[in-house]
Amino acid sequence: MKKMRIMGGKPLSGEVTIGGAKNSTVALIPASILADTPVTFDCVPDIKDVHNLMSILETMRVPSEFKGDVLKIDPTNILPLPLPNGRIKSLRASYYFMGALLGKFGEAIVGLPGGDDIGPRPIDQHIKGFEALGATVTNEHGAMYIKAPADGLHGARIFLDMVSVGATINVILAAVRAKGKTVIENAAREPEIIDLATFLNNMGAKIRGVGTDIIRIEGVDRLEAHATHTIIPDRIEAGTYLAMAAAVGQGVLVRNIILEHLDAFLAKMEEMGVEMVYNDDSIFVKPAQNLKMVQIKTSPYPGFATDLQQPITPLMLKAQGEGVIVDTIYPKRVKHVPELIRMGADLTIENDVIMLHHADQLYGAEVSADEIRAGACLTIAGLMAKGVTTIYNVENILRGYERIVEKLRGLGADVEIIDDTTVQSSITTLA
Repeated sequence: MKKMRIMGGKPLSGEVTIGGAKNSTVALIPASILADTPVTFDCVPDIKDVHNLMSILETMRVPSEFKGDVLKIDPTNILPLPLPNGRIKSLRASYYFMGALLGKFGEAIVGLPGGDDIGPRPIDQHIKGFEALGATVTNEHGAMYIKAPADGLHGARIFLDMVSVGATINVILAAVRAKGKTVIENAAREPEIIDLATFLNNMGAKIRGVGTDIIRIEGVDRLEAHATHTIIPDRIEAGTYLAMAAAVGQGVLVRNIILEHLDAFLAKMEEMGVEMVYNDDSIFVKPAQNLKMVQIKTSPYPGFATDLQQPITPLMLKAQGEGVIVDTIYPKRVKHVPELIRMGADLTIENDVIMLHHADQLYGAEVSADEIRAGACLTIAGLMAKGVTTIYNVENILRGYERIVEKLRGLGADVEIIDDTTVQSSITTLA
């Protein structure tokens, strides 16, 4: 196991470049098996989730090669084998193999998904979509058995009862090779869904309306990759470094950003009083002073992203007044709160609403990153804090943030990741 050690109190400056979007990548890799030819992606983030998905591909006899930021996948000899629970449980997004395998072979046996523990994330809308396309879905011994009828999947009109990124993506993956026309209503609109549709359309798919709440898909028989697909920049990584730059920076340039993907987040930063200079694909964050608290309410895109409510929390602790964070997507996403309290933060939770008050100083402590974005939050808090902060369960941070130590050191941070066989006993003493 690993832990991260941060010597806080050092101002950051310089520039950092954002990598490819994690939430695009974890959908694109399963989508690649729909292709009838080899596939190449670039701007792929070097994160743990990518390697986990490559391991799942290997299970199906799909070779892959990852060099630099280029990932090559050859699904031409894929075998439709059941996917084991162990590897599937390692990350939530592995459930996209359900839609991809169903679309490719008309059947799928996939272990129930895992991922971060941030509250209930049911897959009922995924199942509703598969069944609307004609598939039967059963749950046996902790695995999902999904099978199309003898004549294959058929297009259908599907209204999602709630806006769900995962369900929208899974239905697209299943429907793209189904017979006839599929219409998804109340679809999610995230940029990562547009990125997925762009990849599929470039291979011959017929998907229209992505970026709106109605997506129309005309099924095709074959998908062929003719060019490398470049993954969009990671808007969550970008928001994390922007919040970090405002919290502990003395002038930081964040490169490789699509500004429109961050409209709601940037609006809250401006409301707090953070001064930023916008360029075509970068943002310069000036040293932040005289910040004021704001109220944040997460919502589906284009609203404030649930994945950014934790990274912005340490910055809010620098502000004057009382702040409020309400996560309407995952109300139980509050595991960072007790860890911040260990560091001297003044926060409370009332009916899943986080109440924040100004903190004159945070102090280094031993804390645990129980999921990806909580880890990002604690990393920023550790950079702000006086003294040494040790973050356990750092593997969760590495699932979502590529080369984080290298990037932080490039900004002047004193940070390192340590392999430590005593981590488990240390975590026990924290509990």
